[in-house]
Amino acid sequence: MSSSQQPSDSAIWERAVELAGRGRGLASPNPTVGAVLVRDGQVIGEGWHRRHGGLHAEPEAIADAISRGYQVGGATMYVTLEPCAHHGSQPPCADALIEHGIAEVVIACADPTEKTAGIGPERMRAAGVAVRWADSETASNARGLIQDFLKRELTGRPLLVLKLATTLDGMVATSTGDSRWISGEESRLMVHRWRAELDAVAVGSGTFAADDPKLTARLGELPEGELRQPARVIFDSKVTVGPDAALFEDIERAPLIVVAGPDCDQVAAEVLREAGAEVLVTGPGEPERRFVEGLGLLGARGIGSVLLEGGPALAATALASGEVDRFELFVAPLILGGGRPAVTGRGPDLIADAIRAEEMLVARVGQDVHMSARLKAW
Repeated sequence: MSSSQQPSDSAIWERAVELAGRGRGLASPNPTVGAVLVRDGQVIGEGWHRRHGGLHAEPEAIADAISRGYQVGGATMYVTLEPCAHHGSQPPCADALIEHGIAEVVIACADPTEKTAGIGPERMRAAGVAVRWADSETASNARGLIQDFLKRELTGRPLLVLKLATTLDGMVATSTGDSRWISGEESRLMVHRWRAELDAVAVGSGTFAADDPKLTARLGELPEGELRQPARVIFDSKVTVGPDAALFEDIERAPLIVVAGPDCDQVAAEVLREAGAEVLVTGPGEPERRFVEGLGLLGARGIGSVLLEGGPALAATALASGEVDRFELFVAPLILGGGRPAVTGRGPDLIADAIRAEEMLVARVGQDVHMSARLKAW
């Protein structure tokens, strides 16, 4: 946006949300945040949280304005998330806003976490900074950017996105296990972008055994070495993964985590650890309970989002656990007339007990139909 324009609040918020989105994945485990600095009706600075450990959005917007020769004292800061007031990898943003003489801060979304909630706005008001909040629609848009951060902070577990690609009759593979490729190239490219944006990609031991996948992010226009790679997670109760798997070819740039059960093969687990993998062991219990515990172990090591790509048994466990937050389904124009279904769990006895999406979007992606369903919001 040119500094000569006279932007409306809605245009400023649209820009701030767009800026925040640029940090998706890179800022984790911190939230993605965008900021726009306005003075005398002109945008004088912009910023976003580019990478974990780097400048937060507000100080970056201030630095941007100063580098362009603007005076920031008396300006208004629009920021998608409540400014922090605690010391982490960076000093408190609330303090930076006060020190640079920002006159007003307009906040889109509150931060409900104990270390932040309300502290920054209170500190700024006490220093004479005017603080106001955006409208509810803007707040909802901004909150949508940080669902991963919110879930991990509030529950200790990562945001869980279940992705499935099926035929028109709901199959993910033929009866012999062939599944390449059900979805089209455009759909697969979208999934690889998600892999680069989310903290981890996960499959079950059955999918691993059938496909021996690498689970890395691959985009044709960018070499793999330039992409942020997700951690690869295998839910493998008995530890059947071996160090000769394709996953180990690039373990130095894409970590491998195996979530095992209490009765796993300890010798096999130690072999994986020696090969560079991390093995997390859950306690006893039903599959759903162990799955939830496994997510907690991932959250404890800083993973805020997981893309779950299969297979059918793990998808059933994830759905039964109540932990799936978003469901991404690609339906290809294929009919098998039999084969392996997308989900193999028993499910509820009554339709009334089915999981109901809170919101659903449908779009065409190449040859496929993509359905995105939000099951929960944080």
